[in-house]
Amino acid sequence: MPYRKISRDLKLAAVNLFEHNLLTIRQIVDCVGFSERTFWRIMKLWRETGDVVRHNTGLPGQPRSLHFEDVSYLLRLVNHRPDWFLDELLGMLESNRFISVHFTTIYRELAHAGMSLKKLKKIAKERNESRRADFIRRMAQYEPEELGFLDETSKDERTLGRRSG
Repeated sequence: MPYRKISRDLKLAAVNLFEHNLLTIRQIVDCVGFSERTFWRIMKLWRETGDVVRHNTGLPGQPRSLHFEDVSYLLRLVNHRPDWFLDELLGMLESNRFISVHFTTIYRELAHAGMSLKKLKKIAKERNESRRADFIRRMAQYEPEELGFLDETSKDERTLGRRSG
């Protein structure tokens, strides 16, 4: 029989019929419409917990060491200073957020947030504050209507379309 949700009331009815010896197991299973194996699984749960439904105790697995605010703090740090090492980020977490975790946790959280080493290198490579300030100073002399932009993708007569971007 395929998986289907069996209501709590139906399970309780089967347990009560069995405990009060009102029907045989075969009659109970025929009446409620689930297998004998399911019936014994429900009876085992009833004897162990006193309920016919298994209650979830929360999220499975280890509780998270870093919460959403901590990860967003890390992402702000990385965007501000992409050349910092994991141990420097660890020190910032310890001193500013009072959180002590392993540097591997920081690496995993950054990877989970979509921050890869490739992105970090790209951010760091493109970040040059003096050249950036010089560019802003030079561009400030133009009005927005005077600017034109070109996309320098690889386009020639043999390329009919883009693969990405």
